[in-house]
Amino acid sequence: MQTLSIDHINDLIEAQLQTWQEAKVNFDRLREIERKPMPLGDFPVAAQLNPARIRSTGAAVDKESISKRSCFLCKANRPEEQMSGTWPTEEWELLINPFPILPVHFTIASTKHIPQAEIPVDMAIMAENAPSLIFFYNGARAGASAPDHLHCQAMLKSELPIVDLVEKHHPEKRGGWMSSEEYGLDLPFNFMSAIIKPGLPGMFNLSRALTAFGIDSTTGEKDTGLINAFFWISDSGFLRIVIVPRRAHRPSLYFLPEGERYMISPGAVDMAGLIIVPREEDFRRLSPEIISRIYAETAFAEPLPEEIKANFRPPENLLD
Repeated sequence: MQTLSIDHINDLIEAQLQTWQEAKVNFDRLREIERKPMPLGDFPVAAQLNPARIRSTGAAVDKESISKRSCFLCKANRPEEQMSGTWPTEEWELLINPFPILPVHFTIASTKHIPQAEIPVDMAIMAENAPSLIFFYNGARAGASAPDHLHCQAMLKSELPIVDLVEKHHPEKRGGWMSSEEYGLDLPFNFMSAIIKPGLPGMFNLSRALTAFGIDSTTGEKDTGLINAFFWISDSGFLRIVIVPRRAHRPSLYFLPEGERYMISPGAVDMAGLIIVPREEDFRRLSPEIISRIYAETAFAEPLPEEIKANFRPPENLLD
């Protein structure tokens, strides 16, 4: 299994951009991207204007729309120019994302066309073999533009605000799962974080990520598609995980008439503190109050429901 070093990552991206003009144009446009800080309490949120992401933000993800289009993650339907390689195992393909949010942006797609049904445990293996990256997963109803094909994505972990926040406030001596409510911070929504240590308790804690779920705000039903997940290796070598339970895919502002509408459809990157805005008119009028509303409507601004927290709680005889 090959470890992805920073040098290897840069070489992969450079090689791809030499052979795929469309991807090169989109990567070059990242130099023109605007970003503005919009901190919400103790969460250092920023908004980023990224017009190339309108394809993902506006993606139709209902069953009928998906059934009418070809899967763009299946090898047979991908552009000939898109390079790929199996990594970290034969069950996955590493791809340069041609519509990047940041200068390092990978998609890791299953070699099989299977749905985005649960967090793939192989994200732990990916993190261990690429310690400079953070791997993230969008549930089928939480930002995935291809919910019909299992995949995750990766960026430099230094780019996403949630990494520093969690590493500062979930201490290494506190292994296992912890609610952000325990951080004692002013946060716009709550989530669960974990430090996975070796041994049986660590295996149990890792397994809890695979059973994570959100709760649909309309039906009140549990839904494994309403989650975002992040996996990375801390500088001290521990596997870190964050699970953001969701209550909705898109906020009410997304569905308002033009002139009032904000075309913002939060996925994992947005929940990590980087709000991706594809339209300039939305970027110019965006405010911390609007971002707070988006978070509150799609995640849990109030304490997490007890049934969500109970999923991460170990039995009394298995403490980390």
